[in-house]
Amino acid sequence: MTDDAIERARKRLEEAAEGRPDAAAVDAALERARAQVEELAVAAAQLEATLPGKIDEALQDGLRAQVKPVGRNLAEIRGLSNQVIRRLERIEGDLLAERHARVDDLALLIDLITSGWHGVNERLARLERMLGADEGAVVYRIEDRRTGT
Repeated sequence: MTDDAIERARKRLEEAAEGRPDAAAVDAALERARAQVEELAVAAAQLEATLPGKIDEALQDGLRAQVKPVGRNLAEIRGLSNQVIRRLERIEGDLLAERHARVDDLALLIDLITSGWHGVNERLARLERMLGADEGAVVYRIEDRRTGT
């Protein structure tokens, strides 16, 4: 080893010894750290005590702000659905009245048709009586010709 290397090693040791803190500075730093840890523990305890209440309050405020429009929308939807129900009931009543009117019209049409056929039957009977009273002409019925009489 050279003297130069030994000298460099001594310088490094001296520098290391100079940079080393003394015991009083270490004790003071530890004391400050303990005080800050105690303050941190007090702050954590305060947060632990007040944080649930603050969170609950914030949630309530947020929910109130969000639920109000939803409540209004639900009320509007309820009103619109009631209006639709009333309109459907009115349409149902109109359809029922229309159906009854069509049934009445059909009954009248059937009465007209049957009375018309009664009139035709009476007229044919009268014609048959007039033709049969003269004995001047022979009237063959269609069903008579089929049977061969």
